[in-house]
Amino acid sequence: MENIYQDIPRIYTALAEWLACMVYCLVLKRKIKNELFMMYSVIALVIQSVFLVYTKNLPVVFWIPCMLVAVAFMYVFMYLSCDSNVNVIGYYCARAFLLAELAASLEWQLACFFLLKTDSQIIQMLILTAVYALVFTWAHYMEISIIRGISQFEVNYHELLAAVAIAAAVFAFSNLSFIVQNTPFSAGVTADVFYIRTLVDIAGIMILYVYQSRICELLAEKELRNIHAMLKAQYDKYRGYQTTFDMINMKYHDLKHQIAGLRAEMSDEERTQWIDSLEQELESFSPEMQTGNSVLDTLIAGKMMNCRANKIKLTCVADGNILDFMHVSDICTIFGNALDNAIESVSLIDDPEKRLIHLAISPKKSFVLIQINNYCENNIEMKNGYPVTTKADKGNHGFGLKSIRYTVEKYNGTLNFDLNDNWFEVKMLIPMKGLA
Repeated sequence: MENIYQDIPRIYTALAEWLACMVYCLVLKRKIKNELFMMYSVIALVIQSVFLVYTKNLPVVFWIPCMLVAVAFMYVFMYLSCDSNVNVIGYYCARAFLLAELAASLEWQLACFFLLKTDSQIIQMLILTAVYALVFTWAHYMEISIIRGISQFEVNYHELLAAVAIAAAVFAFSNLSFIVQNTPFSAGVTADVFYIRTLVDIAGIMILYVYQSRICELLAEKELRNIHAMLKAQYDKYRGYQTTFDMINMKYHDLKHQIAGLRAEMSDEERTQWIDSLEQELESFSPEMQTGNSVLDTLIAGKMMNCRANKIKLTCVADGNILDFMHVSDICTIFGNALDNAIESVSLIDDPEKRLIHLAISPKKSFVLIQINNYCENNIEMKNGYPVTTKADKGNHGFGLKSIRYTVEKYNGTLNFDLNDNWFEVKMLIPMKGLA
């Protein structure tokens, strides 16, 4: 029976490592086209297989260096294929290596068990296919379920080191009996060695999945804090606009009456020109858009000051009355963030004639249709349902759009982004009185 339990065939290990990399490459966003990814995948499988098979007979002292080289091949394949930073790639590479160890160990333990009963090669191939299909399909769907709701997965340096340390420790304990048998953690019977290795690998995978879940929870908490901070910021802006425009409206009406009195009493031509100029300046602060919703009117008036400063033309066709079912803070969040993003985008356009923004709000059956369009000269890449920011500090940007989505979904609505003929569109469809 002892002779039945030999070491795992290297070609099986190579296949497991390649499949583990594929699991995470299919989860992460790829930076290469499908045709090139397929070519890289075939090359990676060939290199991994040839390397592990041809280093099989080296002395045991070279076993660890060879495994490190195999892990390096896995990292290079994932790095060339996936659009993530080095920390995320390293983190998933550690998990892929441990997943491959589990799949290879479990498959070979079952294969050796059935080899005692039959030496059929068909049975062996069926076990290989079934175990690898089960393990890697399970891992793929588990990964998707864990990262669901996380727009951008991030791993810092300490989290990367922790994952690598866990993978290294699990690998060391699971293979300890193959190197040194005279330790408190080693097994002397070969069948027990395989059994211990499989159990330790399963435990290691579970530890990394729990660790992954915790990282995702922290990322979700961070996003939620930033979204709530954005909600509060937009509401505070609205309150500031409201106070400012209340004062402006009071002064506006007072000065209109004072100018009328001065014009009636004075006839000097120079004084008249001065009064005309003053009156024109006052007209620029008069309410330009009356949508029927006082909150929206205040927000638009506040944004108009920024638009004038940057020579941006903002047009509006809006029936604000249909927004009466929405809370003040939600109106501030949706329109404040959307208009801020549009203003920031068109401000970067060199030609002032192209600095255009259009806001439209209209009823559509039992829904409120909101469209905010701005002229855009750049191609916009979408990732995880959001436009990719062009700012260097990507981790701290994009929360304005996330807060819009958060608010729209609170009303059971939908949010979509599109780019057509140099016009970037933010489109929302919200059921009237659709608060969840």
